[in-house]
Amino acid sequence: MSFRTLRDIKVEGHRVFLRADLNVPIKEGVIKDATRINETMATLTHLLEHGASVVLCSHLGRPKGEGFEAEFSMAPVAEYLKGKGLDLRLASGVTGEKVEAEAAALKPGQVLLLENLRFDKGETKNKPEFAQALARLADTYVDDAFGASHRAHASVSGMVPFMPAGRAVAGFLMEKELKALGKVMHDPEKPLLAVMGGSKVSDKIDIIRHFFGKADAILIGGAMTFTFLKAKGIAIGNSLCEDDKLELATALMKESEAAGTRLLLPSDHVVAAAISADAECDITQDAAVPDGKMGLDIGPETVAAYAGEIRKARTILWNGPMGVFELEPFASGTLTMAEEMADAADKGAFVVVGGGDSVSAANKAGVTKRMSHVSTGGGASLEFLSGLELPGVEALR
Repeated sequence: MSFRTLRDIKVEGHRVFLRADLNVPIKEGVIKDATRINETMATLTHLLEHGASVVLCSHLGRPKGEGFEAEFSMAPVAEYLKGKGLDLRLASGVTGEKVEAEAAALKPGQVLLLENLRFDKGETKNKPEFAQALARLADTYVDDAFGASHRAHASVSGMVPFMPAGRAVAGFLMEKELKALGKVMHDPEKPLLAVMGGSKVSDKIDIIRHFFGKADAILIGGAMTFTFLKAKGIAIGNSLCEDDKLELATALMKESEAAGTRLLLPSDHVVAAAISADAECDITQDAAVPDGKMGLDIGPETVAAYAGEIRKARTILWNGPMGVFELEPFASGTLTMAEEMADAADKGAFVVVGGGDSVSAANKAGVTKRMSHVSTGGGASLEFLSGLELPGVEALR
């Protein structure tokens, strides 16, 4: 994929519109996790150190789109960034003459943080007049919000055609995401392995299908396992199952075989009568789950088989946990897989972690920093890896 990056342009003396993902959890005015803000600091710092002024913006939560709502104000984000030593002020709004005057008054090294983009419905509706109003605030556009790139919103794609030619580029975080995910998609070192977990087959249809013929093997875990097993006529007890997706599961298994990609299912499970931190657990003798029990983690035989596949792979994509890893009785499978993938990365394999639950599991296992790339993209990562076009990425071509 060809796209321009921040490395391709000079920013000294320019006013840069930086679309970041600052959608952080805030409770009672206090930021609970600043990871997304910190991830874009490299881009922001580069711009300021190279003589640009910056109009910084993001969405935050889900306001009604009918004007200012204190609960969703960017004020806590502004205070956090000021605490990092930035010369920053919070804008009086999102667009309009007053905001344009505030942007025009910026000097090199200064930042104007717009109020929540979603205070105006023009953002999510991608209204041209709103996109044009945003474009009037700067002469250069930098997109560092990969996590929002699957949204056809005004600040993500709609305003780009209104920017000067050649002045719309990817920031460092966006560049990092596109290169890492693009390597898995288009230039993986073989063998390529996909580790897929989660609760629903329906959530992962596109990404599973997209790896048929590309991946040497796909390892299936999590509750979606049982839709596949039931489709094969194997008893699943009280395990979660999408009964309306049994035909789909059968079709996917046939498609994988025809494409030459091995689709591997668990051969044993950790089972219990209920999802509880103090549940009494058993390990099944085979893939069948007894009546009255539900499968809540992969069993030791499956762990050993999957570990063997991971050790052979040179490129690995992990999207979704192997079980209910949040509870100790059902965490072992997921955490062991995380450790195996980190070991693979230590030995030179390219390992990408995508999806919120996978990132949480990697954090719980304490292996996040050992992975080759941990995507911040969430839904955007899933859509990109499914082969779908992302409006925010297409706008940068």
